[in-house]
Amino acid sequence: MDKKKEVVMVGMDDSECSHYALRWALQNLGQTLSRSHLLLFSAQPLLEFTVDLINDLQENQRKATLSLLANAKEICAKHGIIGEMATEVGEPKEAICKAAEKLDIQLLILGSHGRGAIQRAFLGSVSDYCVHNAKCPVLVVKRPA
Repeated sequence: MDKKKEVVMVGMDDSECSHYALRWALQNLGQTLSRSHLLLFSAQPLLEFTVDLINDLQENQRKATLSLLANAKEICAKHGIIGEMATEVGEPKEAICKAAEKLDIQLLILGSHGRGAIQRAFLGSVSDYCVHNAKCPVLVVKRPA
């Protein structure tokens, strides 16, 4: 019987904490990842301006996101792991949770900015939202101080 590969998703953005989480996962979960389907995911936030400006900005954002994911894919390749790239337009925390559910993700890995309770209350936290709303286990990797 052919067993379906587990799907692991790493949420990526342009922050160092996101890249640290990817490197940590590759170093510490390498064997698991090598037996899994690895999905590198980044959300492109919605923009609100004039139609032409939105189109230009979204195209630039799409290119930057694909570049970010291509860089993450190269990092994976250096560890002998093949990563697939995916991106969606939307509020990052919601887009990550929706993609994780839609793609039947078994493990979601995210970095943490290390914000305190007050900053999280005002700025929000993608990882905190995903921990409470994702339909799969979530591993939040915090960078050492």
